[in-house]
Amino acid sequence: MKSITINELNHLRSSGKPLMLIDVRTPAEFEAVHVAGARLLPLDNLDCAAVLAEREKSGAASPIHILCHSGARAKRAAEKFAAVGFKDCLVVEGGTQAWAAAGLPVERGERAVLPLDRQMQTIIGLMIIAGVALAQLVDPAWIWLSGFAGLGLLVAGVTGFCPLRMVVSKMPWNQGTADAKRSCCAA
Repeated sequence: MKSITINELNHLRSSGKPLMLIDVRTPAEFEAVHVAGARLLPLDNLDCAAVLAEREKSGAASPIHILCHSGARAKRAAEKFAAVGFKDCLVVEGGTQAWAAAGLPVERGERAVLPLDRQMQTIIGLMIIAGVALAQLVDPAWIWLSGFAGLGLLVAGVTGFCPLRMVVSKMPWNQGTADAKRSCCAA
């Protein structure tokens, strides 16, 4: 999988060459802060065939640059493109988090939402603590809640597939406003 640093991407952007930059985070994350000029295409709804058809129609010849919060979802998006036969994707190293930390141009909205990975860590941590507390205070069988959370982490770590992430990304607080939802599908 090919990647590009934030500095290399910024140099490309400032050269004036047209480039396709897609952000695969949730609408709420995108609305809170995103790289100026990035287009929202959430990973869970990413239609690679439609993106490639649009790219071909526009006559673009440059690679597709993909970013997310820190890089993990962008890699999964690049894998989705590779699965349909398109391998000319560049994952932006460090994602929006590194871009903003470097002081490069971002657009910020009014909303603030925790990144999806931190939401996941919070939920799984609460499940583990609740399982242990309930096992001590109510019934020892509640320890299985902690075991279930641990198993989920193990499966997600080994396979890269996390059903809980998919569910949390669909929650209302991760959907953004109507404007953000419209912009994700705009050409």
